[in-house]
Amino acid sequence: MSKRNYTHVQELYSEIQAMIESGCTQREVAEHFGFKDKRVVHNLLNRERRNKEKLDAGITPRPKGRPRKNAEPRNVFAEQAYEIQRLKMENKLLRDFLQSTGRK
Repeated sequence: MSKRNYTHVQELYSEIQAMIESGCTQREVAEHFGFKDKRVVHNLLNRERRNKEKLDAGITPRPKGRPRKNAEPRNVFAEQAYEIQRLKMENKLLRDFLQSTGRK
């Protein structure tokens, strides 16, 4: 049993795209790069076409998987200061409302 040969086809996308535009078939491109069969090229082109359509539609690509625990260091003090300011504004608004209705 032979070892699997894995090629990062994403890195070769620009070259593959140029060969396809010059008139090569997907089978010829696969043979040129030594891929197992033409499905590797076919799947790469479909994947890139789908991603381009999503970008054109305004859908931004999101990273796959669960986000890291420490992905971005958060500024806890700034968040707390913002929350305190927001709560003070909310309290002031409620007091003004109660005064305008004559309840307090």
